[in-house]
Amino acid sequence: MTAHKEGDPTTLNRLYGRSVGKPLRARQQGLVDDLLPRIAVPAEGPVTAERLFGQDCPMHFEIGFGSGEHLAYRADLLPNHGLIGAEPFMNGVAAALGHVDDQGLTNVRLHAGDALDVLSRIPDGALTMVYLLHPDPWPKARHAKRRMVNDGPIAMIADKLKSGGEFRFGTDHAIYLRHALMVMQRFSDRLEWVTEGPESFQKRPSGWPETRYEKKAREVFEHEVWYFRYRKR
Repeated sequence: MTAHKEGDPTTLNRLYGRSVGKPLRARQQGLVDDLLPRIAVPAEGPVTAERLFGQDCPMHFEIGFGSGEHLAYRADLLPNHGLIGAEPFMNGVAAALGHVDDQGLTNVRLHAGDALDVLSRIPDGALTMVYLLHPDPWPKARHAKRRMVNDGPIAMIADKLKSGGEFRFGTDHAIYLRHALMVMQRFSDRLEWVTEGPESFQKRPSGWPETRYEKKAREVFEHEVWYFRYRKR
């Protein structure tokens, strides 16, 4: 994994954001108490397919899965793949557990906390897909170092992807868009931008479902949404 100097503003050591919201409903609390411990990513040690899913299989990782709609959709679409999701917001974790329970998904593992903690413990070259959909934009310049798309996290993602693996990134925030394109350009020797022009990143790719957050951004706030795919060279 690429090393970064302490104090480097492009290095992110932890994610920032809220972890607690409205009180959980009775069913949600029950899922957190009973289901989450059974499908939680181990708190320590290597994060491998064999350890999490009992067999060697393609692994996907979603950073900040929100309410889990995308994670559940992909898990249902790819039952022979292992899906790992990390989200610090407990209400989102509870919502994702609802999807797992309702759909009977057995190929999902969740981490209620910092995605970087899990990502750092995944062996290099072990991931088939990494997803980062509509991350917190931290629009103020002084908070730019808190964005997930920065040199440190992107270097780690590139390390963890296997050759030909894919990093998918989506945003509806113009400031984050410009920042992300600048950062990703610095990794063009490792992550190839899969694009054929503006239409490629203005149209949602196949197998990429619309989440409630994206729908709200488009219909309520009338934001344009951009979709990006990067392939590990």
